[in-house]
Parts: sequence; structure tokens; C-alpha cells
Amino acid sequence: MNSGNPKYVVVTTSHRGVFAGWLESRSDDEIVLTEARVCVYWSSSTRGFIGLAVTGPLSGSRVSRPAPRMVIPYTTAIIECTPDAQRQWESDQWAS
Repeated sequence: MNSGNPKYVVVTTSHRGVFAGWLESRSDDEIVLTEARVCVYWSSSTRGFIGLAVTGPLSGSRVSRPAPRMVIPYTTAIIECTPDAQRQWESDQWAS
């Protein structure tokens, strides 16, 4: 799917899950992310799930550590992240 140009994306699901990671592949039934994280909570300053792709999860958000590979069914949106958002996702928001 990525043909040598991987994208860091935010993914939402019909079960209200919000994930981020490197897009490995996608089909009609599922998406596969590597270095995948889940956002358990995002702060109001993040401004919703689109904000997770634009600014990333801001202070007060809770993001898991990465799983090496995750297969996610029931995808409802795939949003490409900005470089700043990617850095925020990878910054260990739940470290404290």
C-alpha cells in the first residue's frame, strides 16, 4: 500500500477508537498500522480528533505506548498527520 512513502496517520473506528501510527496497508475491511498507539483521552486544547492530526495530543492527553503492529477493523476515517502532530503522538503523553 505505501509503495515506499509511508504516512503517519490518525485512524478512527466505528467503535469510537482513535489510533495513530504508520500506515502499512489498508483494505475495505481493515487498516494495518505499525508503531500504533491509542489515544485514551485528549485534552480540550487539542480541539477534537481532527486536532490530533493537526497539532497532536496536547498536554493532559493520555496516549498509550506503541504496539509493533496493529490490525484495526471498522475504520471510519484515516487522516494524515502533520510532522508536529506526529512528534506529539510519539512524545509519551502518559509518562507521568
